[in-house]
Amino acid sequence: MEKRKRPTLQDIANHLGITKMTISRYLRNPNSVAPDTQQKIAAAIEEFGYIPNRAPDILSNAKSRAIGVLVPSLTNHVFADVIKGIEQITDTAGYQTMLAHYGYSEKKEEQRIESLLSYNVDGLILSESQHSPRTLKMLEVANIPVIEIMECSEIGAYQSVGFNNIMAAQSMVETMIKRGRKHIVYFAARLDKRTQLKMQGYEQAMHKYGLRPYSLITQEPSSFSLGAQQLHQALQDVPTLDGIFCTNDDLAIGAIFECQRLNIKVPTQIAVAGFHGHNMGQAMTPQLATVITPRLEVGRVAAQELLNRLNGQTPQSPIINLGYQIHIGESI
Repeated sequence: MEKRKRPTLQDIANHLGITKMTISRYLRNPNSVAPDTQQKIAAAIEEFGYIPNRAPDILSNAKSRAIGVLVPSLTNHVFADVIKGIEQITDTAGYQTMLAHYGYSEKKEEQRIESLLSYNVDGLILSESQHSPRTLKMLEVANIPVIEIMECSEIGAYQSVGFNNIMAAQSMVETMIKRGRKHIVYFAARLDKRTQLKMQGYEQAMHKYGLRPYSLITQEPSSFSLGAQQLHQALQDVPTLDGIFCTNDDLAIGAIFECQRLNIKVPTQIAVAGFHGHNMGQAMTPQLATVITPRLEVGRVAAQELLNRLNGQTPQSPIINLGYQIHIGESI
């Protein structure tokens, strides 16, 4: 099949009887041409189905008007909300998001960042605070704004937007302890940095009240079925089990489903709490106790901070802590 010739700027210019330079100015900044000319160009672009070619801008090191966004998973509800928040801001500002995922692999993150930088993205939003030496070198050489999201317990190399995973986990576990639970097990998955920080918060809460922490650790990805498996393991390892704190809602929901299948009453016999506040946990019975995190707002604030820096503004703070909420629900 023969490839059809795309309409060019010159085609639109000839159609309207104006210069190609005028249309180029409009594409870079619509307000740089008169309002009536804006309307004519916009109508012609739609009529012709014109698609701007960004390659010349990229090759000339001009602004690409693209933001690179790296997330560890495209199937994780947490990051779906974050991406939605980012695009609510970037779309309005006329920026495209170039999305890449790295499967919680530092090496893959390095490769994805190299690829995004080759497209001359104007800035990057990253989901990790730990990077390979080569990644750090590439970011230094690129000299573009970088923001790290989802964690802000300490000042890192780049501005961070998120919440304190350690404090959030500690707050939820302390809430469970104050409600009478003494034998609480932590369900972990993947063991990425944020899972480890939550484990730290869990252990701090247990030690604070003189209780013995016990964590179930696996490199498997989170799922309802994993939560069910971990429940069986916890019942075997800790016969006095009366509480479960999970690194996310998927594990918690899976544990509750399995409790119901085994006729274990939640929360009477075992209290269960999750992390992040997904819709399913709030719709189920008993309603899941969870740490509600501001995922949409994390995306919005990170994108706005990045755009502010691209416009020459200085960062308002090295850490922007958006906080969290402890939701009691009906499961603790």
